Amino acid sequence: MPEFDLLIKGGTVATAADTFSADVAIKDGRIAALGHDLGSGSREIDAGGMLLLPGGIDAHCHIEQESSTKIMTADDFYSGSVSAAFGGNTTIVPFAAQHRGQSLRDVVDTAHGRAGPKCVIDYAFHLIVSDPTESVLGQELPALIQSGYTSFKVYLTYEMLKISDRQMLDVLSLARNHGAMTMVHAENDDVISWISERLLTRGYTEPKFHAVSHAQIAESEASRRAIDLARLVDAKLLIVHVSAPEAAQAILNARNNGLPIYGETCPQYLFLTAEDLDREGMEGAKFCCSPPPRDKAAQEVIWRGLTNGTFQVFSSDHAPYRFDATGKLNAGPNPTFKKIANGVPGLEVRMPLLFSEGVRKGRLNLNEFVALTSTNAAKIYGLYPQKGSIAVGGDADIGIWDPEWERTISQSMLHDNMDYTPYEGRTVTGWPRMTINRGRVVVEDDTLQVDRGSGAFIEREPAGDGTAALTAGTPLAPTGVFGADLA
Repeated sequence: MPEFDLLIKGGTVATAADTFSADVAIKDGRIAALGHDLGSGSREIDAGGMLLLPGGIDAHCHIEQESSTKIMTADDFYSGSVSAAFGGNTTIVPFAAQHRGQSLRDVVDTAHGRAGPKCVIDYAFHLIVSDPTESVLGQELPALIQSGYTSFKVYLTYEMLKISDRQMLDVLSLARNHGAMTMVHAENDDVISWISERLLTRGYTEPKFHAVSHAQIAESEASRRAIDLARLVDAKLLIVHVSAPEAAQAILNARNNGLPIYGETCPQYLFLTAEDLDREGMEGAKFCCSPPPRDKAAQEVIWRGLTNGTFQVFSSDHAPYRFDATGKLNAGPNPTFKKIANGVPGLEVRMPLLFSEGVRKGRLNLNEFVALTSTNAAKIYGLYPQKGSIAVGGDADIGIWDPEWERTISQSMLHDNMDYTPYEGRTVTGWPRMTINRGRVVVEDDTLQVDRGSGAFIEREPAGDGTAALTAGTPLAPTGVFGADLA
């Protein structure tokens, strides 16, 4: 009788730390052994010439989520998770989003009701906290952290989502005391509003002015402010979807001073520019997201940030709004830049784009790629060591990658529920031939192999010191007694 359920033979294993030749034996959904001549499996896969990489963890994606303006994303948890799986991901961490007046517990229950019957790979939830009332801070949020919802996002912009600096301090200090991670969308809302009003009154309404209104200084100022607020209460903080060089520099400075500050960037800031918003007619609306893509010089800074300690996480920020009245053009066929639904899709192409342009072209090594797309997210968000590596005892979450597979991206080949991709026509080299989640072959021969609802919810523990190795530099003394005594 075979010793293992699945045996993957002849591949090259890459983790965030090592690259080595090994067979991988899987039993009961976990990695049982690594080595050679391991025995037999009920199924054996020849992975000769292939890379065996930890399943991707997309830790920032908006799936079956209603925006503050009541627009629902195009992907539900079925189409979103299928698309993720075809791109080599085995875990997604979307949001249970609170809007003003809502109970956090209610939005978590809603998210579970949407995800459980549909998701084909594993998932967890970040919370979005937009209404940090006394009951939320005193009861709901601490209880949810203990129940496995150990990360939450706050906004410094968007009228219906933003919180004040005082509320930010409340959230950060609570997160510190309970072992949670705070994520922040860092843009100065007043700067954006001030510029937008002046553009609109002068008749500058086209999509390209979205990028003008979201000036880089709005992002850099808010990033520095968020870092200082976190420093005041000695709290961990992750700044999401960074696009601006000065914001990236602020993160790197903080990390070099030993502060527990983390950074995330996304494909749109490596592969798109503000010029994409300046396309004919409303075509530029397809590229409107916040923060917006910048210029070529900014792209180079963001690329450097992937290797110099600025960014630990590379996520898609998949925010799928179709180019029709259900999404981008919800406010009409020719909306002003302020009325265009914000966000771009990218869940399925996140890893192939970075592999092709990063690893294949020598900007990243293979271990850095694994860290950015899987391992670091697992460590930061409390999924490690169950997720994020190929190691004995961990979940058998593996992408079998063909490093020579050349594909030209088109919307017709993708599996989300969108009607366009901002990366249409881009040729990439390197794509997963097979995606395995908890020992289940989810994708093989470009075909889905599992049923809807077969993914599992992953409950996370409040953070200990699992992120310590991700903080650079010599620790800077906290700003005094505030972190210890008043938080």
